[in-house]
Amino acid sequence: MRESEIERHLAVSVKKLGGMAVKFVSPGLDGVPDRIILLPGRKIAFVELKAPGKKTRPLQEKRKRQLEGLGFPVYVIDSLRQIGGVLDEICSA
Repeated sequence: MRESEIERHLAVSVKKLGGMAVKFVSPGLDGVPDRIILLPGRKIAFVELKAPGKKTRPLQEKRKRQLEGLGFPVYVIDSLRQIGGVLDEICSA
């Protein structure tokens, strides 16, 4: 399975919940997560997507820690099975 397939499934799942999975591109700041998840009720989280079994790069880990240090949840998803659980966790936060 490719990362793009997981990303597409995430976007569809978020849309079904009435939210948005916005592609996050930040010129001049490398290593940011792939998507910002925006759900009803002012729920927000960042998601880094990976192909199955692939790991985050050191710079991506650094950005993850920075965002978490600011109080934002950051998830790494590398399988379709993780999507439902991550979205449930975001919704319940």
